[in-house]
Amino acid sequence: MWIVFKFTLSSSSQHTQYIVYTPSLVMASHLKFIATTSYKFNQICSFSFFHKPSPLIFSSNNFKSLSFSSSSFFSSSHSSLTRSLTTSTMGDTLADSTMDAVQRKLMFEDECILVDESDNVVGHDTKYNCHLMENIDAGKALHRAFSVFLFNSKYELLLQQRSATKVTFPLVWTNTCCSHPLYRESELIQENVLGVRNAAQRKLLDELGIPAEEVPVDQFTPLGRMLYKAPSDGKWGEHELDYLLFIVKDVSMTPNPDEVADAKYVSREDLKEICRKADAGEEGVKLSPWFRLVVDNFLYKWWDHVENGTLKEAADMKTIHKL
Repeated sequence: MWIVFKFTLSSSSQHTQYIVYTPSLVMASHLKFIATTSYKFNQICSFSFFHKPSPLIFSSNNFKSLSFSSSSFFSSSHSSLTRSLTTSTMGDTLADSTMDAVQRKLMFEDECILVDESDNVVGHDTKYNCHLMENIDAGKALHRAFSVFLFNSKYELLLQQRSATKVTFPLVWTNTCCSHPLYRESELIQENVLGVRNAAQRKLLDELGIPAEEVPVDQFTPLGRMLYKAPSDGKWGEHELDYLLFIVKDVSMTPNPDEVADAKYVSREDLKEICRKADAGEEGVKLSPWFRLVVDNFLYKWWDHVENGTLKEAADMKTIHKL
């Protein structure tokens, strides 16, 4: 199956249209990012699906054409774009051919919100690019994230173990849900942290199957923000400005195996034992770096507020803790 896109490139003197076709949905998604972000094409104005490219698609004199199998159709004045699209798209696809299909789709299609260290929005980029250590080390990947801490009516904290197919930190134990608000209108709303709370509600459903009506956005309490950097392996890592959201709610859940390997409620004492095992390297227990930062710096004193019903008293959304 081939996917055919039509892009328009505008300049002060002309409007040039290009037909671009690719045999891969992932390649097409990455191509869209490169074309719209790096080379300032407009958004896709049309696309079609074909079992193979039709010669008729490329017959019009009004269009210039780019094929991943050949760049001979493309004008020499834009040869750098041809090379970039071909090399970046095919290179990344081939390099990550072992990546789980679900995770690969998310890595190329989801766009994170890029911020500076004061949490001002400065742009957006694919989840793939935001988690490459080469971009993190170059200072190009700081993005918004959130970490949800969900407690039941017994004041036990719900933990999840990330699935084995996760690109970063597979099979580590972490807080209830950890992800990113995306570069979309509903998740960019800054008033009352509504955009981040909308994203948290979305991901609780995606990852743990918790219905949205069981976790109303107005019941999340934002307690603070922290900025941290952590490598996952030689290629991947995290550089996040992380919003810490607490909620006390009894919920039903159906974990998504593409996202979650296991989930369980723990008491304070259970969590202390899990941390001890992680420190001692026992039973292969590993904790995510962001979760451990919260445990070591904030969690137990905030747990007191959970039990006392005084969470809002603990909130400090002005400070960005650099950990």
